[in-house]
Amino acid sequence: PVCIKNDPPPKGHPCCCYFPLQGRNIVVFYGSQTGTGEEFANRLSKDAQRYGMKGMAADPEEYDMSELSRLAEIGNSLAIFCMATYGEGDPTDNAQDFYDWLQETDGQLNGVNYTVFALGNKTYEHYNAMGAYVDKRLEELGAKRVFDLGMGDDDGNLEEDFVTWREQFWPAMCEHFGVEASGEDSSVRQYELKEHNDINMNKVYTGELGRLKSFETQKPPFDAKNPFLAPVTVNRKLNKAGDRHLMHLEVDITGSKIRYESGDHVAVYPTNDTVIVNRLGQILGVDLDSVISLNNLDEESNKKHPFPCPTTYRTALTHYLDIIHPPRTNVLYELAQYATDPKDQENMRKMASSAPEGKALYQSFVLEDNRNILAILEDLPSLRPPIDHLCELMPRLQARYYSIASSSKVHPNSIHICAVLVEYTTKTGRLTKGVATTWLKNKLVADNGHKSTVPMYIRKSQFRLPFKASNPVIMVGPGTGIAPFMGFIQERGWLKEQGKEVGETVLYCGCRHKEEDYLYQEELEEAKKAGVITKLNVAFSRDQEQKVYVQHLLRTNKEDLWRQIHTDNAHIYICGDARNMARDVQTVFYEIAEELGGMTRTQATDYIKKLMTKGRYSQDVWS
Repeated sequence: PVCIKNDPPPKGHPCCCYFPLQGRNIVVFYGSQTGTGEEFANRLSKDAQRYGMKGMAADPEEYDMSELSRLAEIGNSLAIFCMATYGEGDPTDNAQDFYDWLQETDGQLNGVNYTVFALGNKTYEHYNAMGAYVDKRLEELGAKRVFDLGMGDDDGNLEEDFVTWREQFWPAMCEHFGVEASGEDSSVRQYELKEHNDINMNKVYTGELGRLKSFETQKPPFDAKNPFLAPVTVNRKLNKAGDRHLMHLEVDITGSKIRYESGDHVAVYPTNDTVIVNRLGQILGVDLDSVISLNNLDEESNKKHPFPCPTTYRTALTHYLDIIHPPRTNVLYELAQYATDPKDQENMRKMASSAPEGKALYQSFVLEDNRNILAILEDLPSLRPPIDHLCELMPRLQARYYSIASSSKVHPNSIHICAVLVEYTTKTGRLTKGVATTWLKNKLVADNGHKSTVPMYIRKSQFRLPFKASNPVIMVGPGTGIAPFMGFIQERGWLKEQGKEVGETVLYCGCRHKEEDYLYQEELEEAKKAGVITKLNVAFSRDQEQKVYVQHLLRTNKEDLWRQIHTDNAHIYICGDARNMARDVQTVFYEIAEELGGMTRTQATDYIKKLMTKGRYSQDVWS
């Protein structure tokens, strides 16, 4: 890489104008929120070697993207964009500046070759909006699309969508540039192992995400690379009975300078279960406390290590690597070489191919049976890879986002979280536990004299109460979808106390059984009594023969709803499950607009879409 200002920055410090140029002809930029976009970018940049090209994965946040036009100066060059869509059709955090630049620039990208693979989820309103925008905008700026936009759907099988696109993309590339695959399909290591035998332990990472010792000496500002260790002050079970565990946690942010608004998300960094980590060490026959570094073989790359190094295998498997999600096909493909049983080797390679039987095998053996890397090693006794190669291939453990269940007007030094413990038995009879919720459940307030802490930071959201307190709000949040509305209700109560004129505050929430899991019952009934909640509608789905959900209650109150929306300028908020609930609720709003607004379905759809555009219909949903 060269610095455009001809002033190379110090090693390992990209300056803002640094752009991947010399000796590379394939640059794969990624917009990634949960790490998948980055994973795919790494796979594509690795592929490039097979075609006699030099590739690199690049974070657009680290480069001056206005220099993109310089790729035209390099023969056979190509920019690939793996772009995920986040939230309501938004760019991921690391692609925000690039997105802003694309919107504002009128620069010319003539001679720049590009292709885009989009990552999204069909259950969301703005499916793959970011990938589609980048694809369209680059063409408008004069760049040349050399392969069709790929659409990855995480509601279906994102891995399969990517593999299928990639298998068509490379032959098209070869044809376009007149190159041939070297035919070498062998695994190419990206990092080399260095074992440290006599290292000063003060130089070893123990779970920090950025600066060494950042957990010992905490310095604001706090963000994704520098989370704040917030002490847990409350951790209580919310439900009275039933087989689930719903929890309410409060963490203390006193002295952190962290600010938040109702509707924001708190991001937390969980750690993996020690039982699984120990079992991995045991099955691979390694001393987990060996101190190691994995160093990038490509010295020019910005990414020196796959995770903070030097560290121990134990720390890497506990804090840095995702060992719980079923591994992607490229991991199986690269590990296949270590299986001593030819049948195992063949099956692992088959699962990574786009052949129908290979896809079916991956679908059943890995996805449907929900096998993580440990389960695969247990079920394939001939597979015993070196642990350093395994660590190189595993994706990074990601932060988990929760809607904040408090208002900073009422709780300036405290952040509330509402979550449900994820726990289920897979088809192979293994008990699988959610990484973050299991970890949160075990965050006891005082653990033998020590305070339990949670590494966290705030992610700003567009999910905001109306600017005018006098506007009515309609909140729909079944289950833990109630979380942000606890903050909204606290805030509306505070505004009322300040003597502000506060509009109607209507809540639709739900749970299975009134006597078992009516979340925040006391708080809600209190707010209703105080007149903060003007109408409280709770659907107890399983307390009667016929299931009753929030959408049924919305239908019952259609006249009221239509008045609030159409006449009184109400703001609508939906929080919770994207796949079924959010979709069903939206359909009810269409029906109300048809019936009471005398519209056709098309007009009703446009009416609700307009509310979304004006910021009067907001969703905070997950799938």
